[in-house]
Amino acid sequence: MRLTIEADLDYYFPEAVDVLLAVEVAQLADQKLIDDLLTVDGSGPLVTVAGEDGIGRRTWMRAHGPCRVAYRASVEVERPALAIEALAFTPLRDLPAGVVPYLWPSRYCESDRFEAFIDKTFGTLAGGAKILAMADWIKREMDYALGSSDATTTAVDAFVSRRGVCRDFAHLMASFARAAGVPARLVSAYAWGLKPPDFHAVVEVWLDGGWHLVDATCLAPTQALARIAVGRDATDIAFMTIFGTGVMNAQRVIVTRVDE
Repeated sequence: MRLTIEADLDYYFPEAVDVLLAVEVAQLADQKLIDDLLTVDGSGPLVTVAGEDGIGRRTWMRAHGPCRVAYRASVEVERPALAIEALAFTPLRDLPAGVVPYLWPSRYCESDRFEAFIDKTFGTLAGGAKILAMADWIKREMDYALGSSDATTTAVDAFVSRRGVCRDFAHLMASFARAAGVPARLVSAYAWGLKPPDFHAVVEVWLDGGWHLVDATCLAPTQALARIAVGRDATDIAFMTIFGTGVMNAQRVIVTRVDE
């Protein structure tokens, strides 16, 4: 399917700060970027760097005062829906070197604190069926509630409160998978059909020798996601990281399917 993407960020920076943007669609085998344009009004020269695992890119800017970021893109997503329940876990000793770090706990994904729960709740399952059971548990037990968490909320916090937004669902999903010995990384994406429209956070798990998307919120079909960045947790995939102080005036994300 072909998607068009519009993202507009309107911020004010009271002092000169460095800002790292991650808003550009990644060029990948299952999503072909047709064209895109990033424009920034109110910053110094832009400097691009490669994203985590070589996926996508990030852009440095130096900003002070009013700053407006606009991103426009067209992308062809060719990702058929795939049933993962029959896919097998990869033995740990056979994992590629670049995948191994996604087994470990991270700042927002305290996977080591879920090991007993995962073994007790999902211990009779294996492979993709186990991953899907975890996602179903999260969808069933968690309430999706805007404003119920903030930038400090971790997977454990979300597990206790049973409330959160997409990043909390994703942190919990990644933590569950890692606790079961399955590499999992967070993914930021543009999502067609997401309501309310915004940047979206989902998870990729390593099964049967490859990464596979899982969205425990079930708010958008995974075959209609345009991935931006990947990483250990929300720290790595934030669409904007401000090394200082900034104030958001307005933010808008629109994803439209144009081939219906």
